[in-house]
Amino acid sequence: MNTDLFALNTRYGAPGRIVFHQGLGGYPEVVLSNQFGTAEISLLGANVLSYRPTGHSPVLFRSDYKDYVRGKEVHGGCPLCWPWFGKSGEPGSKSHGFARFCVFEVRGSAYSEEMTEITLGLKSDDETRSVWKNDFDLEYKISVSMKLNLTLTTKNTGSEEMTLTEGFHPYFRVMDRNLCEVKGVAGLEYIDARDMSTHTFAGDFKTDSEADHVIRLKTEPKHEFALIDNGLKRAIALVSDGNKKLVVWNPGPKEIYDLAADDWQKFLCVEPATLWRDEAFILKPGESHTLTAAIQSTLAQ
Repeated sequence: MNTDLFALNTRYGAPGRIVFHQGLGGYPEVVLSNQFGTAEISLLGANVLSYRPTGHSPVLFRSDYKDYVRGKEVHGGCPLCWPWFGKSGEPGSKSHGFARFCVFEVRGSAYSEEMTEITLGLKSDDETRSVWKNDFDLEYKISVSMKLNLTLTTKNTGSEEMTLTEGFHPYFRVMDRNLCEVKGVAGLEYIDARDMSTHTFAGDFKTDSEADHVIRLKTEPKHEFALIDNGLKRAIALVSDGNKKLVVWNPGPKEIYDLAADDWQKFLCVEPATLWRDEAFILKPGESHTLTAAIQSTLAQ
């Protein structure tokens, strides 16, 4: 893996635009900056740790990340869920896949007046085959422009079919979880994961109780939503492609090892994802699939 900071800055860095430094857990992080904002990404898990548009407060929630080590879940930023989402993997496998526990390589960088971008990658090896038999090439482009742009491409480099579910898991920072709404869901059928009951939204989704919220929406062919934070007076637009669901999640007031007691009130996850094996993408040898998301924050006038 190319994790030497001097080498990374020499080959892929650009002063004031793309800078690598030693980050959480001793793993390299890269900061993308331009006139539109900044984003910070860890090579461990390719987690977008922070995103702050110019003139805005941070868009992504950050815990204190006190145990940022391989093999431990991280609640904050925008972790990757790959090559499965939730418990869609093999029996006994870790939830949300193994990519978030892998150290990604840097494959490229680019910038212009309008955009700053980093390209990360992960390939199958003996370690990944021990938990998932498939051969693959995973490429992840992250860029800051007027939006935070995420593009995740999976290629089946093996000789057998590949079953793929995946998702982006952004923790959106809010002033108060119970003062938020998700717009764009009216008329959509959803599953309330608390009791697996099926309903249809008559209007916006509102987070107005202390219970946890795990709502799975059928988003095809609709992929445009907005998280309205009535506390911070801003809207976060989320546009995605390549996913079959949207998941809205918050843990509620329960103990999670890397969150403070009241942290659950400070974020809401709105996740473009594909769930369960009966909805998985099936990639034949040589085929690829791309999941994209664009996140844009707008302040109330």
